[in-house]
Amino acid sequence: MIFKAVGDGRPYPNHGLESPRDWSPVAPRMVRLDELITTKRTLDLTIVLSEDSTFYGDLFAHVVQWQGDLYLEDGLHRALRAALQQRPVLHARVLDL
Repeated sequence: MIFKAVGDGRPYPNHGLESPRDWSPVAPRMVRLDELITTKRTLDLTIVLSEDSTFYGDLFAHVVQWQGDLYLEDGLHRALRAALQQRPVLHARVLDL
């Protein structure tokens, strides 16, 4: 199993961080893939396979920690790419709600 669970939507309250600029004050850290719960059931394969998929966005995935769980809000393609490269961790900005 790559992730702890595959979710469908955000079960946590709105945090107000919408753009990469909003997330920039949150320091990145390493997160284990098997501790993450996704908030998306589907992904666009063209994004996963793209060489420049982070060109217009944040270099780090966005994770929300809520009620003891880690939810992968943005960066599913980065997490999947890490798993395909057999890397068990991902650099992510983790917002603790």
